[in-house]
Amino acid sequence: MLGNGVVGILAETSNKRERRAPLTPSHCARLLIAGKQNSGVGRIIVQPSTKRIFQDALYEDAGCELSDDLSECGLILGIKKPKLEMVLPDRAYAFFSHTHKAQPENMPLLDKILAERVTLYDYERVEGNRGNKRLIAFGKFAGRAAIIDLLKGLGQRYLNLGYSTPFLTLGASYMYSSFTAAKAAVISVGDEIATEGLPSGICPLVFLFTGSGNASIAAQEIFKLLPHTFVDPIRLPELFEKAKDSSQPASRSKRVFQVYACVVTCEDMVQHKDASSSRAFDKDDYYAHPENYNPIFHERIAPYASVIINCIYWEKQFPRLLSTQQLRNLAKKGCPLVGISDLTCDMRGSIEILNQTTTIDSPFFRYDPTDDSYHHDMEGNGIICSVVDNLPTEFPKEASQHFGGLLSQFIGSLASTTDIAKLPGNLSRACIAHRGALTPSYEYIPTLRNTGSK
Repeated sequence: MLGNGVVGILAETSNKRERRAPLTPSHCARLLIAGKQNSGVGRIIVQPSTKRIFQDALYEDAGCELSDDLSECGLILGIKKPKLEMVLPDRAYAFFSHTHKAQPENMPLLDKILAERVTLYDYERVEGNRGNKRLIAFGKFAGRAAIIDLLKGLGQRYLNLGYSTPFLTLGASYMYSSFTAAKAAVISVGDEIATEGLPSGICPLVFLFTGSGNASIAAQEIFKLLPHTFVDPIRLPELFEKAKDSSQPASRSKRVFQVYACVVTCEDMVQHKDASSSRAFDKDDYYAHPENYNPIFHERIAPYASVIINCIYWEKQFPRLLSTQQLRNLAKKGCPLVGISDLTCDMRGSIEILNQTTTIDSPFFRYDPTDDSYHHDMEGNGIICSVVDNLPTEFPKEASQHFGGLLSQFIGSLASTTDIAKLPGNLSRACIAHRGALTPSYEYIPTLRNTGSK
């Protein structure tokens, strides 16, 4: 069955908001027109779906077959993980499995895959030869959706705190017909800030962006649609000193008519334990020996943050961006932090308080650091936190077009190969399991499961 050139596309069942597709009708048409000899794809069978952003008829027009039965398919594509009963034996599957960190909630899926002798490719693991760039991803759409949703949430949160802001007029990303329409809405909010200003009691309004990957860059691009100033980390204290010393009435101060941003990298998050050393920060040394570094973000950067957009990759050997105790100490000192948007979705990861994901329909929970409690409303003390793990589906059409264009380049190899040893390196490294066994690169997973690690 593997390598027979018949490709299946799953109907997404993970949640009601999932409207993306791994291949659009246009991508399918190009593969089928090229023919099996050239594209590796002879047939494409699409499971019908009434909520997919592309109607079934468009796939039919592209030359695909519609059927709930994918038993003829050697390769089956999805976005999010399918229900266990949908996993057919002796096939190849490609989707975001989230299994390589041995997260407990995803281990039943991995067990099913191994029991059914399935070959599993994970899009997240298709990387460049140096392992520093994902080759099949939804690009910047997670960051774009995250910042728009966060701005909307800030409007609601500040209203509960007694402040009316221009953010109240903004909708969630999925409420707009296109990404272009969403950007226009943000620009309108920016115009109101520039002319009417923000309440002085919440200014300066400072957004911290962590990391330098696609998600962080994309969030910053949307932020730049507002009247703004970027500030180097070392100069953050000056914003608050100027606010205190300004001779102008606070309501007319320049800081009221704009928002501020600071981009934070690992150099701003940690410091070598040998504080007496005058050595320059060495990123390679930090990654190789994180045990030699102490966290400093909570002391030097976080006290000035109104909002944190967290996009850093984190593993447990590295210092956390913010521990629970550090966050509680910041709250006691009057830190202005009101919102966190975490795009990593690592539970108890770089930001320790994040112990649950949220959904597009209910994107925030509230953490109260005064008593270490969690709530699902916008009222009361604390910080609103957004941890949505399928943000790109808020822009389903544009996100699918981008993703499918990248995936199409690899479909030929995935659909026509029976021997994973003959695959290009970036695909063979993304193969987590093959014919019922973990591949050598992922034989560590049982150890992680046994130690209870993420």
